[in-house]
Amino acid sequence: MQETVTATTPTESRFPRAVPFIIGNEAAERFSFYGMRSVLSLFLVKQFFNPTDSAALTEQANAHANKLHHLFVMVAYALPFVGGMIADWFTGKYKLILYVSMIYCVGHLMLATFDGGLGGFELGLLVVAVGAGGIKSCVSANVGDQFDATNQDLLSKVYGWFYFSINAGSMVSTVAIPWTYEHFGPKWAFGIPGLLMALATIIFFSGRKMYVKVPPQGVNRNNLVFITWYALTHQGQKKPGQAFLDVAKGPYDPEKVEGIKAVYRVMAVFFFALAFWAVWDQCLSEWTLYAEKMNRVINLGFTKVTVLPGQLSTVNTVFLLLFIPLFNYVIYPWLDKHGLKTTPLRRLGTGLVLTALSFVVIGVIHNNIEHGGSPSIWWQVLAFMILSAAEVLVSITGLEYAYTHSPKSMKSTMTGIWFLVVSFGNLITALVNGLIEDGGWWARNLKGANYEWFFVAFIGVFIVAFLFVSQRLKERNYITDPYNVSENEVISNTSNL
Repeated sequence: MQETVTATTPTESRFPRAVPFIIGNEAAERFSFYGMRSVLSLFLVKQFFNPTDSAALTEQANAHANKLHHLFVMVAYALPFVGGMIADWFTGKYKLILYVSMIYCVGHLMLATFDGGLGGFELGLLVVAVGAGGIKSCVSANVGDQFDATNQDLLSKVYGWFYFSINAGSMVSTVAIPWTYEHFGPKWAFGIPGLLMALATIIFFSGRKMYVKVPPQGVNRNNLVFITWYALTHQGQKKPGQAFLDVAKGPYDPEKVEGIKAVYRVMAVFFFALAFWAVWDQCLSEWTLYAEKMNRVINLGFTKVTVLPGQLSTVNTVFLLLFIPLFNYVIYPWLDKHGLKTTPLRRLGTGLVLTALSFVVIGVIHNNIEHGGSPSIWWQVLAFMILSAAEVLVSITGLEYAYTHSPKSMKSTMTGIWFLVVSFGNLITALVNGLIEDGGWWARNLKGANYEWFFVAFIGVFIVAFLFVSQRLKERNYITDPYNVSENEVISNTSNL
């Protein structure tokens, strides 16, 4: 009997049907988040802290507005770590995203409703921060959940579209919302982001029958929080020669303990990124207030355009989209070819130097304004260009370093910790602005451009410390050297948030 052999054609990979709903949801949500932030500091000053535009109140009013803005960002970036744990342990990603998105919508409604009352508006900011932070770590992870072995080759493409949706949403909002605020007032400026967040929730809900929904796994005690706490409270049981965390081996999975050691090694590098995140978000708060007093008329040759203060942050997105391929495909290869190897630590150090340089430019601008000048808005564009280059070197490199220098079981944990670094950076800025607001020594010595020179010096301290410490940091790349593990360390795929 002759056997018949049937030729089979490989099935072409297809995007999961849920992808358009996730991408649309992310674009609308980022519109809402960055849109309201683009006018937040300006609104707080004009509406609550210095409505008469009194020169005597300028410093403290600006400091109060900036403090609230950075506290808002601090909460929003502290909660992804918590949201990830709740989703993994109790609710699953789908339910958490849906329910917290509803809370997010309520927060936006409160901002639009309480635009005339500070107490209600502050409560609205807190609710929005809870919404934005609560879903942040779950939305990107939910993208990966939709793929399996049949279409893993499309995962990088979908994350490219995911990143595009983030930038598209933020770019459109930072142009549209400042214009709305200028022409229609705060109710619409905060109301439209709320409508977009409602749209984001509807889009997400509409795809409910198409999502792959990973169920919660219950409380996983083999994680960074439990193991670290056990080690801290049982140091008396540590044997001679054991590392700090080794005392947790036995009660906890030794493999996880070894993985958490890697997390702390990466956190030593993350510490220096604090200097960057303490100042980056000021481009959406302090810089907006300075832009209002600058010459914002741009001559395009055939016409003149007046740029609104909140619209300036749009150039950050433009520069990022230009710089990411420029650095990856031109600058890094050219430097590597000429013997200047662009290691992650060198990129981070260079990024900190550029961050300080961007604040030197802003300090010059601020000094000019303080002396009655009206510098061209192109100077702030220059500062944005330098800060965007620093963002590529620090932020993207930091995420890459976290991924390559932590085992698979710790990668989700490292993402949550990276967001915590952003949160702590904003807490530092909020505290500084709070001290200025309270008056006294800080208010006298950080007046005018001294504010920028303080942060230049602040970053400078981190740069000097980084030059000293970076040479002594123990590194371990789990991508290029995945098998050089200790006797107890095995790379696993378990989520550890």
